[in-house]
Amino acid sequence: MTTILVTGANRGIGLEFVKQYADAGADVLACCRRPAEAAELREIAQKSGKVKVLALDVADPHSIQALRTEIGDATIDILINNAGIGGPDPQTADAIDYDQWLETFRVNSMAPLIVAQAFRDNLRRGHDKKLVTITSGLASIANNSGGRYGYRASKAAVNCVMRGLARDWAKDGILVGLFAPGWVRTDMGGKGATLTPEKSVGDLRARIDELNDKTSGQYLDHNGQSIPW
Repeated sequence: MTTILVTGANRGIGLEFVKQYADAGADVLACCRRPAEAAELREIAQKSGKVKVLALDVADPHSIQALRTEIGDATIDILINNAGIGGPDPQTADAIDYDQWLETFRVNSMAPLIVAQAFRDNLRRGHDKKLVTITSGLASIANNSGGRYGYRASKAAVNCVMRGLARDWAKDGILVGLFAPGWVRTDMGGKGATLTPEKSVGDLRARIDELNDKTSGQYLDHNGQSIPW
């Protein structure tokens, strides 16, 4: 049975990953900061019987290690680094909140690597051995049109990190997916976004399914199209 760990699973894209993978019969480890407040996620877990809701604050290395201890040696076939934040307010060319910027890097850039390191052995024991990080089209330096300085920088940084892991962990058979979900109608994306979570995650699951040693470490959108770095 396929086991999938999803961070930031209580809303938006993360919640949709949980829904779709549970419906497909996978066992899902659904991680979020405050499980007691994640009513919709807990309801899904109760109804499906395939979802285990776990506490995880990706910005806190101690929380990551606590989850690693709780999971133990269980296999993880697919790990999805989905948790992220939208960045400081303001984050313009004229002003930026530097403390919030540091927090944005902690969550969006550093946490995905710390999570990956913590569960590397679990992935090694898995069948699929797929490490997926949800990035953004706004991380593209080539396509940078300005604005969202903190968020763009944090996602460009995690792109660099995951590109490196794709090379360094290839010897373990670990495949690294780096996917931009598109502009999605979530709390972060807003009501004017062009994609529903259902459509975006359906596309992303297809990209995860087809991830292989040739596409590992590539920067792709939800349709599988290459994005310029």
